Amino acid sequence: MKSYILLFTRLLLGIILFWQGLGKIATWGIDNVYKNGFASFEDSFLPNFILKFTVYFTSYGEFLAGILLVLGFFRKLSYGVVALILLIVSFGHGMQSPIWDLQNVFIRAVLLVFIAWFYKDDSLNIDRFLFKNK
Repeated sequence: MKSYILLFTRLLLGIILFWQGLGKIATWGIDNVYKNGFASFEDSFLPNFILKFTVYFTSYGEFLAGILLVLGFFRKLSYGVVALILLIVSFGHGMQSPIWDLQNVFIRAVLLVFIAWFYKDDSLNIDRFLFKNK
């Protein structure tokens, strides 16, 4: 039963990330994501190349990690990417306003921590079959 709960949790997190990333890439476009979310940091201490890298990393990271989590492929790498994205987003929101709405980060963080806590019990994935000797 635990493996099905973990499958559901991983699929939920993967679907959320996939659609978020796809929306940023295909619907809004990276340039608009930058203008509407990252351009406000141009006058901060952060260099512009960091801002440009971050918009690409977070957008494509969400998209690709979402696909990989749905498939259950390269889960450890995907969880690391998601954790880094959550830290980046939290840092950025904290710079904009010390009191900000946690709803977008909190649910993803809870799902990620839950999955990480029971990582070894997540047996319904492609990694299990491809890397079973490791």
